[in-house]
Amino acid sequence: MDARSDNITIIGIAGGTGSGKTTVVKKIVGALPPNHVAVVPLDSYYNDTTDLTDEERRAINFDHPDAFDWKLLIKQINELRQGFPIEQPTYSYLLSNRLPETVHVEPKPVIIIEGIMTLINKKLREMMDLKIFVDADPDERLIRNIQRDTIDRGRTVSMVVERYLKVLKPMHEQFIEPTKRFADLIIPQGGENVKGISILCKYIEGLVPRG
Repeated sequence: MDARSDNITIIGIAGGTGSGKTTVVKKIVGALPPNHVAVVPLDSYYNDTTDLTDEERRAINFDHPDAFDWKLLIKQINELRQGFPIEQPTYSYLLSNRLPETVHVEPKPVIIIEGIMTLINKKLREMMDLKIFVDADPDERLIRNIQRDTIDRGRTVSMVVERYLKVLKPMHEQFIEPTKRFADLIIPQGGENVKGISILCKYIEGLVPRG
């Protein structure tokens, strides 16, 4: 568990759905030399639901910690930091299950674990060199959810709002918001905080050995 490469920096980026985590990740990737970053999305590690019925799959709460395969994620992050490549799972929201295809990920000087509950698991947190929470106002996150889910996931505005009120908001308050206290750095205004993200990128550049 403790064997690791001193040349690998592991960064955890958490925050509510629609907070701007992806924007922050892109800025970090852009600030570092080419091919220096491997991004590991938490969304790829939803549980394998092959043994469930379609009805049981539709009932899954994707915004609860139990929806994720933490054991596999921790195992694969451990492998990356020891210098071994991984076969990252892929997940389909349409099927509510894993796909047969995997994504080959090589170890890089910086490994970013990104997702709503990246900071909730103690074992995973202990592997991180830097923990970040991307914060945003609830109304901003709702708007982004509406924009994303109506375009990418075929949902109506009323469906998105209903899901937000019944699932996303209570799960955020119960599980995601409390993980702020584990963060080394909180970025308010999410992906629009240009100065905050710029300072973060400069700090990360200083962590990464060049050459």
